[in-house]
Amino acid sequence: MAQQESIIKLKGKIGDLTFYKTKEGYQARQATGVSAARIATDPKFQRTRENNAEFAAGGAAAKSLRDVLRPMILLTYDARMPSRLFSRIMRVIKADTEHDRGERRVLPQNLGLLRNFGFNVAAELNNTLFVKPTLAVDRATGSVQVGVAALLPGTAIAAPEGSTHFQLNLGVATVDFAGLADASLSMASSEEAPLGNVPFAGAQLQASVPAGTTLPIFVLFGITFYQEVNGKYYPLNNGAFNAISIIEIDVA
Repeated sequence: MAQQESIIKLKGKIGDLTFYKTKEGYQARQATGVSAARIATDPKFQRTRENNAEFAAGGAAAKSLRDVLRPMILLTYDARMPSRLFSRIMRVIKADTEHDRGERRVLPQNLGLLRNFGFNVAAELNNTLFVKPTLAVDRATGSVQVGVAALLPGTAIAAPEGSTHFQLNLGVATVDFAGLADASLSMASSEEAPLGNVPFAGAQLQASVPAGTTLPIFVLFGITFYQEVNGKYYPLNNGAFNAISIIEIDVA
């Protein structure tokens, strides 16, 4: 390992040399590693090429899903959500038994592996709302309905400190991972309702996708929390306590 003796201390790369700082001072070393050209052609790196191809497919699929669902995802916050979603998408790709390794892709019949994915690991839906919603999907009309029965928020909802009201949210999307058709998203929300011991009468939320679609239908459901101040509702802590999950994926 070479020591930099010049009065001009370098950091970064120049050619095949890397310059950096340690506790012992400024160091320099020759960059090592396998060239991209060798990885692309050498038979010894066939598995690497296959893995790279599937990682690329997984990254593209995860981005497509995030892009479609973005307005719904923005109701909550989890900095690690993209990496968690990518990991789950890779499970979907590896479940493909129709294609050779390196060519596996997201197939509709494997999308069930995304069911119950939570977009906020700090607020899972089943640990926040202690009632199970009803669900009805009608592909012919494109209608999707989610219902929540009457409940007492004080016992059926794990509300974060400082919140005064809650709202139920529904998102329904079609996603084409092959990029051959237009994706869509529609959303619906209940009115803000008070927390505590004020009974909630229940809600029936409805959203729609194109009638007769053959694309997978993603159904997202969640709960958001607010603090009422002078008659206005403010999101609590930028959505850090809100729970949003994929509760169903309906495939044709």
